[in-house]
Amino acid sequence: MPKTIKDAPKRPAKTPKPAEGNEGSLAPKKNPVAPKKTGRPSKYDPEIARIICEQLSEGVPLRQICRDNDGFPAWRTVYDWMGRDDALSASIARARDIGYDAIAEECLLIADTPQFGQKQVMTDEGTATTIEDMLGHRKLQIETRLKLLAKFHPTKYGDKLGLHGVDGAAPIKTEDTNANKFLEVIRNMEMTKRAGQ
Repeated sequence: MPKTIKDAPKRPAKTPKPAEGNEGSLAPKKNPVAPKKTGRPSKYDPEIARIICEQLSEGVPLRQICRDNDGFPAWRTVYDWMGRDDALSASIARARDIGYDAIAEECLLIADTPQFGQKQVMTDEGTATTIEDMLGHRKLQIETRLKLLAKFHPTKYGDKLGLHGVDGAAPIKTEDTNANKFLEVIRNMEMTKRAGQ
């Protein structure tokens, strides 16, 4: 009769030896392993940075630049480049400042250029379609750009005027005219009182 697993002689179970440095512990010692980096390493390309600055100065958002151009890095990578290179960061800031002016000029272009579209109105006879200038759409485009400009660059495009004056100028002087008038009334009363004695 052939031998089966049941018929095999039983060996005594081995107890694991504690790892070095872990006396009393049965867990094996683990070597610390650095986590693997995922994704491609980003390589700074000055030509791509130049193109990004050119398009930013035309008012194109950074995310759109990175999304629309093949071979360009993700927008997060551009921010990593800016964190490592102060000259690139200054160039992008300057390009964005010029781009804000381009967005403001685009508002003028939108306001001056009619955009015709179809408008459907329900009547008793059915729907009537008319072709007219899309004033509401143009107004929304302009207001959105102006609100973003006010957030991006509040000192140049914001509507709120501060009481601090112009940067670098002397502080604004204030004078309480009511206190001066009150002191003048007291002096007049004292003078009339002395004149009456």
